[in-house]
Amino acid sequence: MEPGAGGVNYFNEAVLWLNDPLNWTNPGGLVDRLTEHLVISFWAVLLACLVGWPIGIWLGHRGRGGAAVVTLANVTLALPTLALLTILPLTPLGFGKPPVVVALAVFAVPPLLANAYTGLRAVDPEVRDAAKGMGLSGRQLLTRVELPLAVPYLAAGLRTATVQVVATATLATFVDGGGLGEIISAGFGLGISVGGGQIVAGGIFVVLLALIVEGLLAGVQRLVTPRPLRSVRSRRPTAAAPAG
Repeated sequence: MEPGAGGVNYFNEAVLWLNDPLNWTNPGGLVDRLTEHLVISFWAVLLACLVGWPIGIWLGHRGRGGAAVVTLANVTLALPTLALLTILPLTPLGFGKPPVVVALAVFAVPPLLANAYTGLRAVDPEVRDAAKGMGLSGRQLLTRVELPLAVPYLAAGLRTATVQVVATATLATFVDGGGLGEIISAGFGLGISVGGGQIVAGGIFVVLLALIVEGLLAGVQRLVTPRPLRSVRSRRPTAAAPAG
């Protein structure tokens, strides 16, 4: 066999596997696993938003807690998702989707929290002072001035968190959580010589799904960003943790 021929064969087998309609429509096929994957990812990102955004927005509005945000984000990122998936099934959550959702939510909190805080702190102090001078209350300042200006940062954090979750949800297969990881796991169960094409097909599908989600959320981010801020490309926010 020529060097690299095995990889080419597996890729060709993956294309053939993806072109077989039965691999899409059979019970436990791509359609079923894709649906499970998206449901898991949706609930994980939603849970992370309900935790990360309020804390980040509150701390950013108060102008305090920057060091705490950095510490919390770093500590959370240091927790291996696979380790959480191993531990959480031993809790009352049990096996299945609940521990997967919680583990992925923990993984998604740092970019949401950090970007929410950074977005509010990035508001020009002169704009904030002008709003206060017009008689806006703290709540009005937050909802009418700070949050609209922080939308690009919130959207950037959401993009990063969602793509990370979609890619990492493949690990759900280790705790019987479903998702596209089941396709890859089943391929390994057949052996690399028989299931190699299926393994590669599952990997390709996960990559394509992550790219599609990234593209869709990039469009959403542009739509929700105030028009005057769209042209400031050199200052486009990223999902990086704020400086301490």
